[in-house]
Amino acid sequence: MKVDKSTRDLLLEIQKSKRVLLEGNVLKLLEADPADTEFAKYLTDASEKDKEIRRKRLEVTKQVQEQNRSLLASQGENQKLLVDLKEALDSAECAKTEAEKAKDLALNDLDVLQKKSQTELISTIVKVALLVILSVGVVTTIMYIISMFTGKDTQIIGSTWSNMFGILLTNAFSIVGTIMGVKYASENKDK
Repeated sequence: MKVDKSTRDLLLEIQKSKRVLLEGNVLKLLEADPADTEFAKYLTDASEKDKEIRRKRLEVTKQVQEQNRSLLASQGENQKLLVDLKEALDSAECAKTEAEKAKDLALNDLDVLQKKSQTELISTIVKVALLVILSVGVVTTIMYIISMFTGKDTQIIGSTWSNMFGILLTNAFSIVGTIMGVKYASENKDK
C-alpha cells in the first residue's frame, strides 16, 4: 500500500521533530515509491526500530516470566518453611506443656514429702514431749511416795508435785497446740 504525499511528508516531519516512527504490523503494509529513497529509508528505519522494540519486549517478557517462576519456587519454599516452623512451634508448645506437667508433678511430690516430713517431725516432738512429761511426773511421784513412806514432811513435796503436774500438763497442751497451729498454718498457706 502506498501513501500519498501529504501523509508521507507528515510522517517524515514527525520523525524529524519528535523522533517518533510508525510501529507494528502497519509497516508491513506500507511500501515506498522506488524513486523515493527518503521514505524507503524511513520505512527501513521504522521496521528495524520496531524489530528492536519487539526484541526488547520479548526479553522483558522472558525476564518477567523467569522472575515469576523464581517467585513461585520461592513461594513454595516459603510455604514449606512456614509449615515446618508451625510444626516446630507446635512441638515446642507440646514440650512446654509436658515440662509444665512434670514441674507440677515434681512440686506436688515435694509438697507431699514436706508434709510427710513435717508430720514425722511433729510426731517425734509430741512423743519426746510426752515422754519427758511422763518421766518428770513418774520421778516426782516416786519421790513423793518415798517421802510418804519414810515419814518425811510431804507438805513441800506435795505442793511441788501438784504444781509440777499442772505446769507439765500446761506445757504439754502448749506444745501440742503450737504444733497443731503450725501444721494448720502450713496447710492453709498452700491454699
